[in-house]
Amino acid sequence: MRGAAISQPGCVSPLIRPFGAPSPARGEGGGALSCPFRRCHPLVSSQPVFQGLCEGLRPATHRSFDQKGPALVSSPRLIHGFREIASAYDLIFCDIWGVIHNGHRVFDGVADALIAYRRQGGTVVLVSNAPRPAQSVMPQLDRLGLPRECWDAIVTSGDVTRAQIAAVAAKKVFHLGPDRDRPLYDGLGIRFADTPEEAEVVVCTGLFDDTTETPETYRDMLAGFKARDVPMICANPDLIVDRGGTIIYCAGALAEAYRAIGGDVAICGKPYKPIYDAAFETAASLRGKPTSSAQTLAIGDSVRTDLAGATAIGCGALFISGGIHALEAGHEGDGVDPEALSAFLADKGVIPDAVMPRLIW
Repeated sequence: MRGAAISQPGCVSPLIRPFGAPSPARGEGGGALSCPFRRCHPLVSSQPVFQGLCEGLRPATHRSFDQKGPALVSSPRLIHGFREIASAYDLIFCDIWGVIHNGHRVFDGVADALIAYRRQGGTVVLVSNAPRPAQSVMPQLDRLGLPRECWDAIVTSGDVTRAQIAAVAAKKVFHLGPDRDRPLYDGLGIRFADTPEEAEVVVCTGLFDDTTETPETYRDMLAGFKARDVPMICANPDLIVDRGGTIIYCAGALAEAYRAIGGDVAICGKPYKPIYDAAFETAASLRGKPTSSAQTLAIGDSVRTDLAGATAIGCGALFISGGIHALEAGHEGDGVDPEALSAFLADKGVIPDAVMPRLIW
């Protein structure tokens, strides 16, 4: 099966938590809620709306599965090509933005690496925090020139979000985000609120204009939602993303700002378990059998989502140092400064199984 995608409500895991349930504690769930606001990027900590938030809990030390079996490691393994570790894994969950492309172009060597891995029998599931269904992500990858031979299936935060939206379909939904994300609601029969004041539920996919706005722009709107105890569904846990060299805010930044003032927030996507459940289910249908966490490798550039998610589900982790953490993680041209990398990972309290600047074969 080639180019599969899941986008139907009901084909993914149930709600992360029902509205009205107590908000999860920081770090609850094996480190999957790690939110290092002041340490993940200077742009985040500079926003007044985030002042006073916790600095996040350190996720547990990662495990290494280089020999298809767990073994504790104390330092990351720097590799020059994915081929060095590829044979240890039957399945990879590969992040899209920051690993495959930056919103403007596909990174050199990525396509060759994914195709080579699939040719040796591996299965590639692209796992993204995109707040749109997988079917809406595929055209973007096509436009950027990523061959469909690179992947077997796509699972997105948008897919998981659709299940949550379907559960509250009787309520009036206020769409907080750009119009490009509206395919998220296709076929769900949603009644939309025309103004924030009419909202019974907020679905946040991002900022209306992420090129000019910041979370501070939404302070009054969020306060209005909180005054009426309007619950929020966050379709993308990412705080920030690198778009062609420019850092922009994502839905997760607004969700965390809302949660900071006591708002009720249900968050979809990485690092939370439902998106990985959906990815494992999709992989099992492709491979004809389940794949264990020990034979699975998560590839990503974010400590907060990709590495924390890998830790939570107990799979291997390949950290791409040239992504969102490039400045902090010692990324230098086509290489990485080992000392800076070690200091960065020590500060985050996580050790991936392997590190490389960019995904190449």
